[in-house]
Amino acid sequence: MRIALLGVNHRSAPLEVRERLAVDDPAPLLRKLVASDEVDEAVLFSTCNRVEVVVLTRNLEAARHRLRSFFRRDLAGGGPLPGGRDLDDCVYEYADGDAMRHLLRVACALDSMVVGEPQILGQTKDAYRTAVECEACGPILGRLFQHAFTTAKRVRNETRLAERPVSIARVAVALARQIFEDLSEKSALLVGAGEMIEAALDALRGDGLSEVFVSNRTPERAAELAVQCGATAHGLDELPQLLHRADVVLTSIAAEAPVLTPGLVGDALRDRGHRPMFIIDIGVPRNADPEIDRLDSVYLYDIDDLGAVASENAERRRRETARAEAIVAEEQQRFDGWLAALRAVPTIRHLRDRVEAIRSAEVERFAGRAGERGFDRESVEALTRALVNKILHAPVSRLRREAEREEGMAYLEAARVLFDLDGGDESGDRGGEGGPDESDGG
Repeated sequence: MRIALLGVNHRSAPLEVRERLAVDDPAPLLRKLVASDEVDEAVLFSTCNRVEVVVLTRNLEAARHRLRSFFRRDLAGGGPLPGGRDLDDCVYEYADGDAMRHLLRVACALDSMVVGEPQILGQTKDAYRTAVECEACGPILGRLFQHAFTTAKRVRNETRLAERPVSIARVAVALARQIFEDLSEKSALLVGAGEMIEAALDALRGDGLSEVFVSNRTPERAAELAVQCGATAHGLDELPQLLHRADVVLTSIAAEAPVLTPGLVGDALRDRGHRPMFIIDIGVPRNADPEIDRLDSVYLYDIDDLGAVASENAERRRRETARAEAIVAEEQQRFDGWLAALRAVPTIRHLRDRVEAIRSAEVERFAGRAGERGFDRESVEALTRALVNKILHAPVSRLRREAEREEGMAYLEAARVLFDLDGGDESGDRGGEGGPDESDGG
């Protein structure tokens, strides 16, 4: 059993590539992936900053090729990536312990653009839940993801990374403060009603904005969020009327095409007398057409533009990050030990079965030799089973212990060779065995 992970994130691929690979509904893709011979279990998660697939496989090299094909054909649609980029230059891959460590770091928000941001854990849980529901995630990856959630809880409880939770939305609001300095006389338009928008609402509460509008496909959901900070709720059809009133626009909504176009924003600028407008697009795919950046008086930032602010946050949290990394390393080693011990189970079971077959065959031989004299089968069965258990106790215990060490696979392989577990006659070599039949006094 091997674990492989392939993915792209905000460091390895630009936003236009991540947009192409983004997934709205992982379930059909996961079913297709686990139906292949190369993959036994799989979990796929797609967020604004990353698209990753982690799989369990019995053939690591075959799984690596399958995952690259999966990214090219199923996620990228078989066509070239934006900007003529090659997929091999954008993806990263990890195997076994490195894959485990990476997944733990992702769940703990140590691999995020904003270190410590809280949304990623919920997104990871959603990805795991989806994989379980479509029967793509089995017991091994299930155990790994549960371990990742436990690790994230330890990091939250044992470090100060979560004392002042920071999200991309909060960084965006902080950037708006830097640009406008004073937000007390400004108005904000939030497009969407998901976690990012909810976090932005929370960040905006204490800034004294004169007006906050929440626009969403479902006005009822917008109303639920708006009530939190005295905002007003609107449908997406009201965007033309809302845009010219907004100094700050923050958008994060699932949409195949941009909801903010150059024409729409250009009209809003004319209506507001070309007063500056700050647009922060944290949607993936992007909600604002990049051509908007060509308009005068518009400051457009997408999710990749927030990296500088995020890096400042990471520097402030460097010390706590080091403590969190130590927790991740400890938990990775713990899970690696569990997985290594699990790898020993088939060998131990095979060894016991092999010895039991030999024992049973010898009892039958003894019974045949005893003939009419008969023998106490129950006593013989009990005696031989006790002998087998005593003989196997030490090697089986040693195999279990050694399997948890890095060199443990060598012990498992030696056991398979020494006990001929991959072939031979399970009843043992009958020549010169000196078994019970030969010691019977006739």
